[in-house]
Amino acid sequence: MTLAVLSDIHGNIAALEAVLADIDRRGISNIVNLGDSLSGPFDGLATAERLIALDLPTVSGNHDRQLVDRPKDQMGLWEAWVIDDLAPAHLDWIAALPDTAEAFGAFLCHGTPESDEENWLDRRGPGERLVARDLDGVLARDGGRRERLLLCGHTHTPRVVRLPGDRMVVNPGSVGCPAYLDSRMEPNFIHQTGAPDARYAIVEERDGRWSADLVAVPYDASEMAAMARAKGAESWAQAVSDGWFA
Repeated sequence: MTLAVLSDIHGNIAALEAVLADIDRRGISNIVNLGDSLSGPFDGLATAERLIALDLPTVSGNHDRQLVDRPKDQMGLWEAWVIDDLAPAHLDWIAALPDTAEAFGAFLCHGTPESDEENWLDRRGPGERLVARDLDGVLARDGGRRERLLLCGHTHTPRVVRLPGDRMVVNPGSVGCPAYLDSRMEPNFIHQTGAPDARYAIVEERDGRWSADLVAVPYDASEMAAMARAKGAESWAQAVSDGWFA
C-alpha cells in the first residue's frame, strides 16, 4: 500500500497541480487530504473545483470550518480573501467534510484527533517559533488512537514521529503555504520552512510496517505571488516566492 498525503493547500492551485503531477509521475493512485484547502489570497475557486472533481478522502481543517461556521463579517482575513469567490456548492462541500476520517488503514485529522486548531507534533516556543514536542507531549494528544499510521497537518511543518506500539505520525507539511506570519500577536509569530517548494508525503506499508518520505516539489509560483500582491498579501507573496521572510 502506497499513499500520497496532502495538507494545507490554502488555495494555491499552482502548488497543488505540481504535487498532483509528481504523484502521477510516481504512479500513486491513493491520495488523502488533511484540510485547510481553500483559505488564502490565491485561487480558492480553482482549488475547490479541482478537489471536488478528485473526490479524495478529505477532512476539514480549522480554516475550512471557519468558512462555514460564522457570518461573513466575522471571518478572519484568510477566509475573507476567498469567501466571495465560492459558490454555495463549494461551501456545501466544505460543510460536509468530517473532522476526522479513516482511509487506506490510516487515521486522518487536521490538527490532533480531538482538535482542528491544536498543534500535535510541534508547539509554539521561544523566539515565536515552532519547536518539536517531546514524546509525552505527542502521546498526550493522540486521542487514544491506535492505528499504526496517524496523519496530521495544520503546522505546515513536515515531520515523521515514531510512537510506542509501532505507530507512526506523519505531518506532510503544506502544499501551498511554506511560510506564514501571524501579525495578530506581538511580537509577530513567524513560521518559515526556508524553501518555496510544494510539500507532501508518501507513506508506504512495507513488510507490515509503515515508512514515509517527505517530498518537496519545485514549481513556478509567480502567478500565485501576483495574486497575493493584488490582495495586499505581501507576506504570502514572499512565502511562495522563497520560503523565507526578510
